[in-house]
Amino acid sequence: MATYFTEHARARMQQRGIPPAAIDALLDYGRSSRARRGCEIVFFDKRMRARLAKADPAAARLARTYLIVASDGAVLTVGHRTRRIPRS
Repeated sequence: MATYFTEHARARMQQRGIPPAAIDALLDYGRSSRARRGCEIVFFDKRMRARLAKADPAAARLARTYLIVASDGAVLTVGHRTRRIPRS
């Protein structure tokens, strides 16, 4: 998947202190779920947080990070989860 960032996503990464390495980890280890309007939300579930902690203990602090990916592969926004992600 060719990933590129929108200007909004770049601004949110800077504002929220989310490094590009966290985005790479999300894309490698994250679980995706359908979101609205054809987008996907990518996040770490419990199993993937444990796998990430084994692979890179320093990145474990970013376990509550998520990103929204458009259908064309563009990262629309990134953030820190404060609520559960509803599963359908």
